[in-house]
Amino acid sequence: ADYLDNGNNKMAIQQADKLLKKHKDLHCAKVLKAIGLQRTGKQDEAYALAQEVAALEPTDDNSLQALTILYREMHRPELVTKLYEAAVKKVPNSEEYHSHLFMAYARVGEYKKMQQAGMALYKIVPKNPYYFWSVMSLIMQSISAQDENLSKTMFLPLAERMVEKMVKEDKIEAEAEVELYYMILERLEKYKEALDVVRGKLGEKLTSELQSRENKCMAMYKKLHRWPECNALARRLLLKNSDDWQFYITYFDSVFQLIDESWTPPAEEEHSLEGEVHCSIEQAVNFIEERIAEESKSSRPLRGPYLAKLELIRRLRHRGCNDEYKLGDPEELMFQYFKKFGDKPCCFTDLKVFVDLLPPSQYTKFIRQLLDVIPLAAAAENEVALPGDIKALQQHLCVVQLSRLLGIYHAMEKKQKLAVVRELMLRYRHGLEFGKSCLKTELQFSDYYCLLAVHLLLDLWLEGEEAAVWQCLTLLEEGLSHSPSNAQFKLLLIRIYCRLGAFEPVSELYSSLDAKHIQHDTIGYLLTRYAGSLGHYAAASQSCNFALRFFHSNQKDTSEYIIQAYKYGAFEKIPEFIAFRNRLNSSLHFAQVRTERMLLDLLLEANISTSLEESIKSMSLSPEEDDIPWKDLRDNRDLTVLFSWDPKDRDISEEHRKLSLEEETLWLRIRSLTLRLVSGLPALGHTIQPKNSEKTAENGVSSKIDTIRALLQQLEAAVDSGKKFLEQKIQYPVLGPPPTRMAGFFSNGSCQCQTSLFYLVSDIYELDTNGLEDSAEIQERIGNSFKSLVERLTDLFNKCKGDLIEVRDGTLKTHPNLLENLVFFVETISIALWVSSYCDSVLRPFKSNLQKKKKKKKESSVAMPPVFTHFLDYVTELQTLTSNVIDHIKGLEIILTALKLEELSLKDTLLLQEEKKFTKTVQGKVQSSYHHSVQEIGELLKKRLDTIKKLKI
Repeated sequence: ADYLDNGNNKMAIQQADKLLKKHKDLHCAKVLKAIGLQRTGKQDEAYALAQEVAALEPTDDNSLQALTILYREMHRPELVTKLYEAAVKKVPNSEEYHSHLFMAYARVGEYKKMQQAGMALYKIVPKNPYYFWSVMSLIMQSISAQDENLSKTMFLPLAERMVEKMVKEDKIEAEAEVELYYMILERLEKYKEALDVVRGKLGEKLTSELQSRENKCMAMYKKLHRWPECNALARRLLLKNSDDWQFYITYFDSVFQLIDESWTPPAEEEHSLEGEVHCSIEQAVNFIEERIAEESKSSRPLRGPYLAKLELIRRLRHRGCNDEYKLGDPEELMFQYFKKFGDKPCCFTDLKVFVDLLPPSQYTKFIRQLLDVIPLAAAAENEVALPGDIKALQQHLCVVQLSRLLGIYHAMEKKQKLAVVRELMLRYRHGLEFGKSCLKTELQFSDYYCLLAVHLLLDLWLEGEEAAVWQCLTLLEEGLSHSPSNAQFKLLLIRIYCRLGAFEPVSELYSSLDAKHIQHDTIGYLLTRYAGSLGHYAAASQSCNFALRFFHSNQKDTSEYIIQAYKYGAFEKIPEFIAFRNRLNSSLHFAQVRTERMLLDLLLEANISTSLEESIKSMSLSPEEDDIPWKDLRDNRDLTVLFSWDPKDRDISEEHRKLSLEEETLWLRIRSLTLRLVSGLPALGHTIQPKNSEKTAENGVSSKIDTIRALLQQLEAAVDSGKKFLEQKIQYPVLGPPPTRMAGFFSNGSCQCQTSLFYLVSDIYELDTNGLEDSAEIQERIGNSFKSLVERLTDLFNKCKGDLIEVRDGTLKTHPNLLENLVFFVETISIALWVSSYCDSVLRPFKSNLQKKKKKKKESSVAMPPVFTHFLDYVTELQTLTSNVIDHIKGLEIILTALKLEELSLKDTLLLQEEKKFTKTVQGKVQSSYHHSVQEIGELLKKRLDTIKKLKI
């Protein structure tokens, strides 16, 4: 066991063998040996050994534990349940084995059996937790039941009765048990009963979370529309803590609900269960004014009351009755708020919510008013006035962010924008003085200045100013050198490098973000969208692996979380874990990465290192199977991961999100159909003689062609939808979602090439079943297909020509679309080769038959059918074309190596000495990345060329 713990698996196997020589029946040693075998990649031997031991139904702890470990490593948790089922039969009174059995069921989600195992445990050892494990398993059955009716009429009422029994017998002990009761009642929509539980004696046990009891009451009052109680409870909680924002929202909601219902308090008794109720605007206004008056006396400044006043103004305006209540002018209130909290980083996000209360004509005046109260000092005339301390810097930063949000920078001319960029960078560099003592992991106080400057430059770039994008990269690299853990700098660099077509620097930036757990799903798209499409095949493989590893391990991890939740009685977390698991399983990103990963593997291996057939087999791919949950696809991408201070009309909208999801799904459909079509090729090559139609149906090959023809129809439909979608010419915000590769796929002609290749498959199959006699028409059709394919591929190649980097008027212009086109060319030519080798497998037997006939008849006059010549010409042309592309790529390599970027006259006087250093770095990174891409594409094409040379029939 020690050897296994230290990872020395071979020694462990040897030691186990020694022991087994002496003691043949030492079960535990056998299992430890099996673990060693499993870890050295000998799965089958390990499994056989384990089954030998399992067949004996061991009941000693060591063997059971060791087998559990082994089965987990084999990802076969269902075998663990069998183990403990047998153990429990033999030792029926073991609390330990019963609870292991329960947890084993929990791992595989067998809720009914969990319910039974829980009750069996409770009978042996009547402990409350076991009883409630059983109750929770009923709730799980209700959650997983497909039939809503069943869960409402059977599972939940049964769970409710089980808990009620314990309540009547006064056996409820722990908070978790009350939580569970509440959860059942809530799911049964018995809100009144749930409220009684929380307010009653049982509710006293709800102590682990702050205000747990009040929050649950509030939730039930809302469900029951009991607005007087909502209001009174919110009011009471605000008197305790006047900074709790959620209760202000509930307070306002309920006040206006009561006004709309013309509710009046009863004359005699209490207003409500929770005490006094406010049901008029006057009361609300006075209540807020009192909170503010109280705040001014408190020792620590609170933001809640001031923001609540703005919120109330907003709501009164919305109802068109603001003027009567003299709450003050929003502009003045925001100004006062800034004076009080402007040096806090949260000041901007607080005010952002309320800027729409300002009339646009007041924007500039408002900003000037704020600037006037910031203590800034200029060293000399005409120089920028700078802050003397961190407080003043924070205040000034807040104003700059507000200026961007109010669109003041957007309205400027190019010259003004450049002046602002200079000023912001000056302020950024000056602010670095305040952060000299910052740790590497801390951000600099002035980082936002740099980010805002970059945003202004991005505006200029989108307006066609080519040099601006290089300056963006320069400033971000400079920022990163001072603030090496600033994720915003890294994310923005990733986006911009990718837009320029340079993937190499991105891998490193992404891995330094150190994405954790769920982030592989929420921000992974930034990486996987570009990896393969820019020709960095090795890096693409790696980035897909990262993502997939997370999704696969999540399956395993979630069951561990669920088990921990049972052990510690955190029942309300269990449905959350299940929902989390489902959300990840139906993640759009997961489906995309899976599909792209398999296409990439085929591209890098099929018919190069292994045959197409073996590659497809090792991925267990089959054209009939569609494993993507189209109906439930969840877009878990975080599209606002990049900070933006843009006004609403320029920011990412709900509409953008919807469109982006639609586009991603359409593209995924095209990609997954392409993958399935390719996976159907090998099966077609196995028709068995004789070629009469009854026989072929028995061999199941004719059904294979039907599958392919059906998929081809689906692909056509998906392509049509894609084209329709693109007609909308959608422009996402530059910091919003990146567009898919669909537009390029259509415009460069890859799409037409790939579709016609799959049509060709259908024709060749027809030739195969009909034979060479009387098939002149099919042969001619195939010949024409070959011709037009070569023309289309040549067109596609022409769209790859041109320089990747060109120098224009002293600035660099990049053409990343040429790289994307090259990558599509390699993919399309690979599909062409897979189709050609199918064609080859059909024509070869025909040819050898003809040659046999020739020998028999001893005649030289047996005419060769035209399809052979067509095919040979086609293969020769493919070979020539591929050689030409390889030469073109060599040319690109030579140009990229010879390009001396540093000699570019950096005419721009904007650049300081330190900036020049970073500009050089940035241009070097782009150049090196292109070089790398071109090399990898070239290498892959050379391997493909070798495949073509083998195709001579």
